[in-house]
Amino acid sequence: MPEPTRHVPVMLAEVLEQLAPQPGQIFVDGTLGGGGHTRALAELVGPAGLVIALDRDPQALERAETALAGLPIKLVESNFCDLPEVLAQLEIPAVAGIVLDLGLSSDQLADRQRGFSFDSPGPLDLRFNPDEGEPAARLVNRLSAEHLADLIFTFGEERYSRRIARAIVERRRTQPIETSRELAELVRASVPRPKPGERIDPATRTFQALRIWVNAELKSLNIALRRLPECLQPGGRLAIISFHSLEDRPVKEAFRASDVLRPIGKKPLRPSPDEVERNPRARSAKLRVAERRA
Repeated sequence: MPEPTRHVPVMLAEVLEQLAPQPGQIFVDGTLGGGGHTRALAELVGPAGLVIALDRDPQALERAETALAGLPIKLVESNFCDLPEVLAQLEIPAVAGIVLDLGLSSDQLADRQRGFSFDSPGPLDLRFNPDEGEPAARLVNRLSAEHLADLIFTFGEERYSRRIARAIVERRRTQPIETSRELAELVRASVPRPKPGERIDPATRTFQALRIWVNAELKSLNIALRRLPECLQPGGRLAIISFHSLEDRPVKEAFRASDVLRPIGKKPLRPSPDEVERNPRARSAKLRVAERRA
């Protein structure tokens, strides 16, 4: 059985304020993770309501079965972009609100066998669902230097992508890259040292790129942005928390271009200084909200 969650939900107060859950309503948390948003919504909709919580990670769902027992929650192993099919199966025509938190959970980072942590001696996997797709280690040991560089630049916005790709190809000629720690050390040795005071690890963008690729994250997000508005009741709200421009940009553009949604506010909401101090992982979070037109 998985250990209890370590994850602290990001911008919880802001999400609840924007979705304004009422007793008896039905909501969707498309990214269950540690269950923080799910729990808060379930407590507010009460026994007459329901929260449908989706996740691709079987361990997150297994952990939630115990941690959230007794609350009005339906757990579903699914990608959030498949929400219309999930609702059809549950015979629910539309919901009052949907929240997506596109960040990693602290539980995934803490699992040394998943490879999300840069210093993990475990396998370089990076998949949300270990039974789906191809682990990141296969990519870094198989793709050409050109393909790797393009991937790291496109999905990690890494300016030293070609230098990193060349170093990966050079290393694997004598020894395959198998763990997250090996890749992180290789990336750090391939780029200039960070300036004093910089908090971002030099390996961050490379790991982000590989994780996005192996999980098809941007593809799922773009599909969801087309499909999820139709799952909302008139007046229902879609709230999305993103952590970098590759996520925030399509959310902003989709909300603005939609004939179905009305963006709430011109700028995204940001975490308070107090929250960032308590939970540094919230520092890059942006919350955008849109409401379904009547």
